[in-house]
Amino acid sequence: MLKVQLPDGSVREYEKRVRPLDVAAEIGAGLAKATLAAEVDGKVVGATALLPEEGQISLRLLTKKDPEALAVMRHSAAHVMARAVMRLFDGVQLAFGPTTESGYYYDFDLARPLTEEDFPAIEAEMAKIIKLNEPFERLEEPRERAVAVCRDLGQTLKVEHINEGLADHATLSFYRQGEFLDLCRGPHIPAAGAIGAFKLLSIAGAYWKGDATRQQLQRLYATAWFSKEELEEHLKMVEEAKRRDHRVLGKQLELFATNPALVGPGLILWLPKGATIRGLLESFVREELTKRGYQGVYTPNIGRVELYQISGHFPYYADSQFKPITISEDERYILKPMNCPHHIMIYKSKPRSYRDLPVRLAEFGTVYRYEQSGELGGMTRVRGFTQDDAHLFCTEEQVEEEFRGCLEMTQSVLAALGMNEYRVRLGFRDPKSDKYVGSDENWRRAEAALERVCREMNLPHLDIERGEAAFYGPKADFVVSDCLGREWQLGTVQLDYNLPSPERFALEYVGADNQPHTPVMIHRAPLGSLERFVGVLIEHFAGAFPLWLAPEQARVLTVSEKSEAYGREIEQKLRAAGMRVAGDFRAEKLGSKIRDAQLELIPYMFVVGPRDAEQGTVSVRDRLDGDLGAMSFEAALGKLQSEVAAKLVRQVAQKRSTGLGERGGAHEY
Repeated sequence: MLKVQLPDGSVREYEKRVRPLDVAAEIGAGLAKATLAAEVDGKVVGATALLPEEGQISLRLLTKKDPEALAVMRHSAAHVMARAVMRLFDGVQLAFGPTTESGYYYDFDLARPLTEEDFPAIEAEMAKIIKLNEPFERLEEPRERAVAVCRDLGQTLKVEHINEGLADHATLSFYRQGEFLDLCRGPHIPAAGAIGAFKLLSIAGAYWKGDATRQQLQRLYATAWFSKEELEEHLKMVEEAKRRDHRVLGKQLELFATNPALVGPGLILWLPKGATIRGLLESFVREELTKRGYQGVYTPNIGRVELYQISGHFPYYADSQFKPITISEDERYILKPMNCPHHIMIYKSKPRSYRDLPVRLAEFGTVYRYEQSGELGGMTRVRGFTQDDAHLFCTEEQVEEEFRGCLEMTQSVLAALGMNEYRVRLGFRDPKSDKYVGSDENWRRAEAALERVCREMNLPHLDIERGEAAFYGPKADFVVSDCLGREWQLGTVQLDYNLPSPERFALEYVGADNQPHTPVMIHRAPLGSLERFVGVLIEHFAGAFPLWLAPEQARVLTVSEKSEAYGREIEQKLRAAGMRVAGDFRAEKLGSKIRDAQLELIPYMFVVGPRDAEQGTVSVRDRLDGDLGAMSFEAALGKLQSEVAAKLVRQVAQKRSTGLGERGGAHEY
């Protein structure tokens, strides 16, 4: 007998095998019609999936109101799109078609390149398929039969994937809809008619299995929603996201540049204006570090392989590191992928007493990761980046206080930038995984301490995700929402009982009992990667940075050449007062100068003419509020200085929820 517990606490019993749809139909015909998928013991399954024969399960029926149902519908839309492409073009090889947070994509190997001119035909074919409202039928086949099916279909990529990626699967599943059959683990909606409004968005290149050494594919991006209104709202937000694209604004505003051909992909060149923003952020963080008792250090950009073998980074992250530099048979180096082993060696450079602890070491350390070329993107996904990194070494009794201090510092940094919409994600170990190092006891202590501190601080939207811990310890990630509602994982604080342990670096301090003890280690980075953080800031502010962070805070504009001498005097006074200022003394019309300053997103303009020269005034224009009228230079300067001192953030637009991120789904094999 199967007992099914529903969200309201009621329990239904079944002597025979049933599906979620059967349970829904028993409750009511309306619910059965609305059910698109189900959640069984926390796992999303198809509405037509068979439930266990016996035991007890929790069941939640998913309808259009549930975000999980939207993801399932989008995956079904990906199959419909692939089916439409195969109807329209010959020799289509199918790769993968997962969902993203905002839609879905499918990778194809095609003889001819797809273009946006093909979109109307593909969308029209998709509409025909959806109108047929054919069911998605799940089929399960033994491994050998699955290979034969894919071979008979001419889908060589699927055959290759079964042989390479699914070697441990004795049985594989397919989904059939009409003439279309695809290797897929699902789940899917019951029938295609539930797919609402959809739209093809773009085409990009992709490599088979993300490997740049393998064949290049065409990735067709699309989105789908349950209503036309939701689609239209999403498309508006997509356009707004394009307007804020940090890669475009970074070029327009001369903040950063890249040169993949000569410098290398994923390596950022900070231009003077971007370097100013970075320097201001670094100075701000350094001030906070000084207040909180940190000591600054510097470490090399390379290290011996042995150092990272001891830490565990080399075997655990071998695929994402640059290949070792071999000097001789017994001397190999790697570009530094992490700062922590170097900081550990600084701690270990002299004996430590419990009176010395906590030791707080901080560095803006540049590290290097070999990201796949297809995963690189502007400043937010790079191969070389600088972390506002710090490592704290403390006693067991100091852990909670030090961890709390790290969380508070991250909060203060985000608050200074007006980034107050965030959730805190606790990354804990998955006990079933073997990727973690250290004893169960250390993990239990670390997770308990971390959760206790976070709950005492009443951090917003706190949630726990099993399997998201670093291999050496649990962590608290700050997942920040920008003004469009997109989520970015930025600051992080991690608790580590393992790297200091005798099995790793054998760190010690002499305790009050005059005996050696092992310190606890905390890793923390309020900004995370400076490259990524600035890329997010560019998009969050749409390039219109708050006054304290703007590369150029004010611009002096002359009405005519007659006022140039006074304009240069005002420019010099502003600069002497510590403001970042430039003067526009060109023989151009004032309207043209104002327009140029607006396009460059300069926060304030000081317009000066003959009358201002006579009276010692300036006419102030605010980027947001427009003309503020004439005021004395001292009053105008005081206004700017007050805004800088308060780190006032005035540019942030009202937050809107869009789901424009791209955290990939996992529906495909």
